[in-house]
Amino acid sequence: MVRRFVNELRAGERVEDSVFLIRSKDLRTTTQGGLYIHAVLTDRTGQLVARHWQASEAMFQQMPEGGFMRFKGRVENYKGNLQFIIDALRPAEPESFDIADFLPTTEQDIGKMWNRVVEILGGIKHPELAALIQEFLADEELMVRFRRAPAAAVMHHAYVGGLLEHTWSLLELALRAIPLYPKLSLDLVLAGLFLHDIGKAAELTYDTVIGYSDDGQLVGHITQAVLWIDKKADAIGARTGEAFPQPLRSVLQHIILSHHGRYEFGSPKLPAIPEAAAIHYLDNLDAKVQMFTAEIENDPDAVSRWTKYNRALETKIFKLDVMGTRGA
Repeated sequence: MVRRFVNELRAGERVEDSVFLIRSKDLRTTTQGGLYIHAVLTDRTGQLVARHWQASEAMFQQMPEGGFMRFKGRVENYKGNLQFIIDALRPAEPESFDIADFLPTTEQDIGKMWNRVVEILGGIKHPELAALIQEFLADEELMVRFRRAPAAAVMHHAYVGGLLEHTWSLLELALRAIPLYPKLSLDLVLAGLFLHDIGKAAELTYDTVIGYSDDGQLVGHITQAVLWIDKKADAIGARTGEAFPQPLRSVLQHIILSHHGRYEFGSPKLPAIPEAAAIHYLDNLDAKVQMFTAEIENDPDAVSRWTKYNRALETKIFKLDVMGTRGA
């Protein structure tokens, strides 16, 4: 049987014995006092709210949160969104499905992106800044995670390789935009862009589902990056016998702490130097454009010219490609 992915499902369609990853589950009570299961099922193309009516505690315990099962049921339209009504479910043997079907992955070539990132960072001329960046690049264990990590759990670049793709895009943007502002340091912007989200290599997990690690929940990517800058700078000082310049260390840490741009978006500080402001706006540009294009590409409604309302973007998105450029 040919697998039907979440983004291919349509209202009225029956699903027979298909494997889904159970992202979350909850045992709830109906208005009549009965039990039902509310779950979110996923694959690499998206997620689908599912309900199993007339459920039991035993059925609920049978479903492994963060694990896989085979499902039978039907797809319905509920208040403008698709939902899956589960008729039956059973265990999924690990050898019976491809794990790659459940982890969204960048469409770009990871090796080529990585080589380009290294090339761009190799152009940093400031000696102490270049040494710090090379200290990060030499940490192979960290860089392996950096190349595979998503850039977010659900927002922008939320797929394997997303962090690398986001960083690569930002570095390319900086090479084109920052020379227009000769009073800004391109070296500092490039270093800041490379480091601004590097903590997500520890914050996010992506073994069976994209989510948050314990460190991600307890520490977060902003704090983690600040700590790593201290660690790498101290390592350089211990090796060379010369202390890493404190003002440069503080400015880099400020860039990390301020890159979300607003307190309500999780920034402990607001940008206080022009390079930090540039990094914030470049970061936001790349994130928002990716979110808009992904929303259009993943919208299951092939008839409407509009997507459904996107809460993060606070709008519906007009899908008609009047310039004919998106298929290029």
